[in-house]
Amino acid sequence: MPDLDETFRFQEEEEDGASMTLVEHLEELRWRIFKSLIAVVVGAVVAFIFREPILHFLTLPLPTLTAGQRLDSHGELAGRGLITIGLAEGFTVFLKVSIAVGILLAMPVILYQAWAFIAPGLYRHEKRAALPFLILGSLLFVAGIGLGFVVLQYPVQWLIAFSSGDFVELVSADSYFTFVAFFLLAFGIVFEIPLVLTFLAKLGIVSAETLKRRRAASHVGLWIASTFLTPGADFYSPIILGVTMSCLYELTILLIRFMVRPSKAGA
Repeated sequence: MPDLDETFRFQEEEEDGASMTLVEHLEELRWRIFKSLIAVVVGAVVAFIFREPILHFLTLPLPTLTAGQRLDSHGELAGRGLITIGLAEGFTVFLKVSIAVGILLAMPVILYQAWAFIAPGLYRHEKRAALPFLILGSLLFVAGIGLGFVVLQYPVQWLIAFSSGDFVELVSADSYFTFVAFFLLAFGIVFEIPLVLTFLAKLGIVSAETLKRRRAASHVGLWIASTFLTPGADFYSPIILGVTMSCLYELTILLIRFMVRPSKAGA
């Protein structure tokens, strides 16, 4: 005889999902993407208008004295040593930076549109499980980008100093901003590791007890990795990253304990 509670819960979940045809799903997806693109365009236009202070902020990690340094009409440092190669590279760099900042500014709208498209097809318990991941993942990604910008000056200055004895360090604007973008993106992705491990715990692949047993070796490995991720002679950069990665490891254990039932976690 079927369990009445299970039957009722199944019917409730079936009624909770939205019923749409394939064409309606595609139409809904098209409008969600269109609204997200509009938000990106608006953000990019705003970023292009304020491109000079944005570029000045992004070039702060550069050494203040590099070859190719020049002064602008106000007697201030111009470009902080960055050069452009080719007639249109300056405009292209402005455009790339504006689009990247526009995507960052539009991220709340993009996430909302993605959630609004996915949520109607989820059951109630799936929504309750997914929403905390979405919010916490966004916060961790922003925190990772913030920390990445704080420590960015150390690898930049080390890379320039490394080649200064043999080469004239003329840094192109395109190569610099590409490096900054990938560096900050890497830090943002690293900060998503707690959520990835928590998701694996939900699948029963890892558990909080497993992470606790391997805590000492994991912390040593994280601190060794922090020294390779932040090359240079400075003392504070690997410490900042090492402490952060260790805190993320402990945060992962807490997340698994809070969000994963013990019966679902693997040994």
